[in-house]
Amino acid sequence: MKRRITAGCVILLNLLFDADGFLSSEIGRHPHLDAYANLVTSSQLNLAKTKTKKKNKKQSKTGGGGLKGFGGSKSSSVTAGAIDRSKSALNFYNYLSKNGAESNLERVGLGYFPLKIDDDTTIQLRGVIALKDISKGDPIIEIPYRMALDLGRESADPTLPATAFLQKYCAWRSGADVPPGDRDRGDYFDMLPPFLSDDCLGSTDFFSDSALDMLQSPMVKEETLERKKLVKLRYERDIESMTQMSSNLYQWDGEAATEDHLHWASWIITSRVLTVQGPPESSFSNRLLIPLIDMCNHSRESPHILTGRAMPGGLLKVVAGVDVKAGDAIDICYGGGVEGNDRFIQDYGFLDSSPEAYKIVAKKLLGKGRSIAKMTAAEQEVELQSLKATTLEEDETLLGNCSEIDERAALGYRIGMKHAIRRLRG
Repeated sequence: MKRRITAGCVILLNLLFDADGFLSSEIGRHPHLDAYANLVTSSQLNLAKTKTKKKNKKQSKTGGGGLKGFGGSKSSSVTAGAIDRSKSALNFYNYLSKNGAESNLERVGLGYFPLKIDDDTTIQLRGVIALKDISKGDPIIEIPYRMALDLGRESADPTLPATAFLQKYCAWRSGADVPPGDRDRGDYFDMLPPFLSDDCLGSTDFFSDSALDMLQSPMVKEETLERKKLVKLRYERDIESMTQMSSNLYQWDGEAATEDHLHWASWIITSRVLTVQGPPESSFSNRLLIPLIDMCNHSRESPHILTGRAMPGGLLKVVAGVDVKAGDAIDICYGGGVEGNDRFIQDYGFLDSSPEAYKIVAKKLLGKGRSIAKMTAAEQEVELQSLKATTLEEDETLLGNCSEIDERAALGYRIGMKHAIRRLRG
């Protein structure tokens, strides 16, 4: 089966109106499709002080590695529901205020939410939190298009926008002179998942060879290796040559950026870039990094709507699809609700705990239901045979004794797949 390798966080924002008179949109947060409904959920947050329950375990025992999209707290003592008032967060709020997005701070902020990893471990997950009640149909987030980092037209290769992003990121880190429009972006860049943090290490792009094999999924391994080849080629062609020509370009802590840095930048693009339609008269879509909107975490159930266009004067919005209460989490459904964990573990760096996320992939392997990404009978057989290399019981025993982020993610994936296949087969 041939798969397109693209930026994995794809959103097409079309302004439409539904029968109720409030904004809706055709949106797809998907690396391979042009449009799907992408929604946001509000899950009630307990604002009371709670204790984080955590036994002595290595930090790497955090399930699938990444933390549901935006990132986790480094401290286990943060109160659930607390607003993030760290120095970097305050700088980011100021960045929003100075660039025409101040009204958002009356409605939402960044907060911490309890996320249960297992029976013994609960961590604090940072995400977007509602600060006040918001009525259905009203905007939750509104970001001016001019604040978005526009990385050009949509294409099948995430390494191209990653190269442009990495250049800007390196300029910020090195304190180099930047265009006026980029001078404040450092306060936004500072909120992105750091280089080789746990958030990205859960993606197959950063797996060791042994962890890739532990997936027991030849199709995921093959696509991952193809993406790595793209990164290598792009680095040699566009970055390595530039660092040899100029000591001022692509500098990371005083040295030339490496292929690993481009790998990280490509993951930032794959996991966070939103592909947004241009003006109504245009058939093109552009790839944007949109501050605050891309800080929403993931949940598969999603009543809210993303709308907007990549055009001067445009607003990129998250609109309430239901009434929102103060303290609710504002979470985006990555993958538009149609993507399974074969994509999540590659594109985002974590596994969706919803049974549906495994069922979607299992149905492809078993040839059941309707699927956009069709597999041949031979491809299905290869995947199913690979999963038979170990039993479910053996996998669960291995997981209990495993501490490496990538290996735990691989084991979690194949365990979830075997459970889903077993359920579908009855």
